[in-house]
Amino acid sequence: MISIPRGTQDILPQDTPKWRYVEAKLNEIAAAYNYKEIRTPMFESTDLFARGVGDSTDIVQKEMYTFKDKSDRSMTLRPEGTAAVVRSYIENKMHGDANQPIKLYYTGPMFRYERKQKGRYRQFVQFGVEAIGAENPAIDAEVLHMLYHIYSSFGLKSLKLVINSIGDIDSRKEYKDALVEHFTPYIGAFCQDCQNRLHKNPMRILDCKVDKDQPSVASAPKITDYLNDYSKNYYNEVKKYLDRLGIPYMEDASLVRGLDYYTHTAFEMMSEAEGFGAITTLCGGGRYNGLLEMLDGPSETGIGFALSIERLLLALEAEGIELETDERLDLFIVTMPETMNDAVKLIADLRVQGVRADMDYLDRKMKAQMKQADRLNAKYTFVLGGNELETGTVKLKEMTSGDVTDVKLEEIALYLKERA
Repeated sequence: MISIPRGTQDILPQDTPKWRYVEAKLNEIAAAYNYKEIRTPMFESTDLFARGVGDSTDIVQKEMYTFKDKSDRSMTLRPEGTAAVVRSYIENKMHGDANQPIKLYYTGPMFRYERKQKGRYRQFVQFGVEAIGAENPAIDAEVLHMLYHIYSSFGLKSLKLVINSIGDIDSRKEYKDALVEHFTPYIGAFCQDCQNRLHKNPMRILDCKVDKDQPSVASAPKITDYLNDYSKNYYNEVKKYLDRLGIPYMEDASLVRGLDYYTHTAFEMMSEAEGFGAITTLCGGGRYNGLLEMLDGPSETGIGFALSIERLLLALEAEGIELETDERLDLFIVTMPETMNDAVKLIADLRVQGVRADMDYLDRKMKAQMKQADRLNAKYTFVLGGNELETGTVKLKEMTSGDVTDVKLEEIALYLKERA
């Protein structure tokens, strides 16, 4: 037997209604903020992610699914969404659009070769947003408000929004120099990855899962001590907007994002629900100033976030929240051998009129067909026999109450819609 690849999952019919419900709500919220959907390829040039995500990151170093195509070009299944969206923004010259900033959202599978953990898969589905073309604390606050709106709209309560500023490029350069000086005497005790990061991207040492308990990590300089005046003012304005919007947040000077392109506002949304798991992060994001130029684009800035739908569903489960999905069948038609031909035509006409309907295809007895209607959770059922065809009227049974109503065949769809 061929088994499913490790780190992936089948989303079975009993679970897909929850996925559709979540995706529909995410699309609805994005539209309320005037974000437009974008769909990018599932694979891109490897160079896009090496440059856009950062060749010193774990994603590029360890987690990407990379392959050679038939023309010997290196391609990679997308490990995240931002780089691809920015590539499309540049390639399609969206910076020339009269409506600025460009506000986009996406939903789709991403791929990372990482250790399988609760709520984390090697193929996972991300919903993300990107607002490109405005460096303004107000749009940072808009993105954070949307993030908080999303999770609270599902009824989640055990949420913690953590924010920080990692400054502009000038602030980060001074901070990186301070980190190199701080970690150099201790670096021999760190993992090989951190040793490699010391001069390439020392901020990644602060984010290392292996060495997080090293004493020198706790005593490392904080980025907030190295922010220049512009970065401090920008961060303070973001916080003022969050306060005005009534969004609760915590500041964490040690919060750094794992991708090289982040500047200024960085944030994570976490779940504090009991039983959610050791990894509490639901979502992360931040501002990226310079990413477009790294990808040969214009000097524009952006901000965005990406959330895992798998982990959103896990958080709902941890808080005991049931999604109100209505997947009930409108109608089940009980047939007889002599009426099968008419039943096939009737059910086809009803489906065209928007009725969710099914019937028996296994020549089961009437009693077995009624049990099937129960198993399918049908709202209504009726028997289509010779008498019903002759009179043009069926006895439509409401399955919950047992009430029976005479309804003409040509009026069934209207009757059901009026009672939907």
